[in-house]
Amino acid sequence: MTTLDAITLSVIQAALQQVCDEMDLTFSRAAFSPVIAEANDRSDGIYSAEDGSLIAQGGGGLPVFVGVMQYSTKTLIEMIRDGKCLPPEPGDIYIVNDPYLGGTHLMDVRFVMPVYRGGKIFCWLSNTGHWPDIGGSVPGGFSASATAVEQEGLRLPPVKLFKKDRLDPEIYAIICSNIRIADQRIGDIKAQAAALLVGQDRLFEILDRYGDETVVSAIAELRKRAAEQMAAHISVIKDGTYRSKAFVDSDGVVDAPLIINLAVEKKGDTLTFDFAGSSPPCAGPMNSVLATTLSSIYLAMRHIFPDVPISAGAFEPLIVKRPEGTFLDAKYPRPVSGCAAEVSQRIAEAVFAAMVQALPEKVTAAPAGSSGNFALGGHDPARGRDFVMYQISGGGYGGNFSHDGLTNGCSTIGISKSPPVEVMEQAYPVLYRHYALREGSGGAGERRGGFGLAYEVELLRGEARASFVMDHGRFGPQGVLGGADGAVNTVTVFRDGQAHVPPHLSKEQDIPLQAGDRVRVRTPGGGGYGDPRRRDPDLVRRDIQMGYYTAEQAAELFGFKAD
Repeated sequence: MTTLDAITLSVIQAALQQVCDEMDLTFSRAAFSPVIAEANDRSDGIYSAEDGSLIAQGGGGLPVFVGVMQYSTKTLIEMIRDGKCLPPEPGDIYIVNDPYLGGTHLMDVRFVMPVYRGGKIFCWLSNTGHWPDIGGSVPGGFSASATAVEQEGLRLPPVKLFKKDRLDPEIYAIICSNIRIADQRIGDIKAQAAALLVGQDRLFEILDRYGDETVVSAIAELRKRAAEQMAAHISVIKDGTYRSKAFVDSDGVVDAPLIINLAVEKKGDTLTFDFAGSSPPCAGPMNSVLATTLSSIYLAMRHIFPDVPISAGAFEPLIVKRPEGTFLDAKYPRPVSGCAAEVSQRIAEAVFAAMVQALPEKVTAAPAGSSGNFALGGHDPARGRDFVMYQISGGGYGGNFSHDGLTNGCSTIGISKSPPVEVMEQAYPVLYRHYALREGSGGAGERRGGFGLAYEVELLRGEARASFVMDHGRFGPQGVLGGADGAVNTVTVFRDGQAHVPPHLSKEQDIPLQAGDRVRVRTPGGGGYGDPRRRDPDLVRRDIQMGYYTAEQAAELFGFKAD
């Protein structure tokens, strides 16, 4: 084992991070789909050759993929060892999207590539990209009323899409035969593979500069220090059990809430997460596979302690009891299209609601907690081709001890952002009639929640089908310590001049649209923090001046009396 000085360790840590960041940038810049190229719904990382544990991940990648890609890489290694998957050779890249093998929903497609040094695997590189369509019963894959995973799209076990640096034409043909707008996928596939190859080149530069043994020692030391740093943060929390609940609107099939029941036990320098008492597996697509459930806890703790470096060591002091028998541990063939984008954020919300009791100066009220999944698929007669549009949207973050919540922030699980309106209008036959802040949506509090987004999009020509898998339509994001909940999510579809609200409020599929029909979405605001009547009058006055609240709302919510 090589002895490392602090400077060399720090430089190698930054260099590994830079490898991942450059993979992220390569992926986005080369991808064809706006959801990757503009919204950055992707992530890249470096993983251990022995067990797939996380070494480094790009700072611009989705946090929810932190634990997921670690889990899926570990599963791939085990399947190769057990003879369930072809063994790797230099130049191979595996493709996998099976949720039950360490994934999320089927649209999140992972590539995994071995990196060889001296004839042996030194590490694995992996990335995930959200493909705009993966087949299934509805364009975009967000089937709000699916009752089996087969209805959600093509499910791929780990197979070699690239063999010795060459794209396998047979595997590629099978994929293209099962998805919509297949001719456009080659751009995303080549971008995803190129990101891994760039990562390999940059990693070789680090290894050549410092030596393999030095880098291996640095990786081990960084993991150890991450575990120690997370444990040190946890150790200052008062021993005890902190409880919370969070609610999913419905599963899209049965119109009744799903309950996430969480108990967090702090003892010494560990936290144990127990979801006993949560709802059983559900009929619709709001089940969460274990990998997503674990990753949701990890990303929530990253929100609370952002200074802990990202590596497998940061997760070691976090003990999660497997939530068997609940909708948070989905088994085949349970549908899962809502797990990564929606259920994961309810899990994180439950973690925040529990931990704010233990760390009131560090933890926020609940954020908007919905990715606003809106898929629109149809035919554009002007261009003579089919299309699948996927819209994600932001919302308000919760207030906290020191300031108001962020307005129109990205979802809790990632850094992905709404693609620019101009790009969407250029790529698809739509016109955004309205795109603005949703005033009044932030939960009242001494520190109010941030505001959500309001937009309205019109289909300009042809025919299309709209599908939604969102959440927080029944319950707004939780306020804490006396703060009010944020406003709920709303969806309204205008067809032939008639307004239609989905029966499940935030979930419905296959709504037929004609030219001139419109979809209006208003995303949630964040929860409020603390007693609203303790809010600084000058801040309330400023909110009124900015048009965030009316004077009447301010009087009702904050007890504010105008001068």
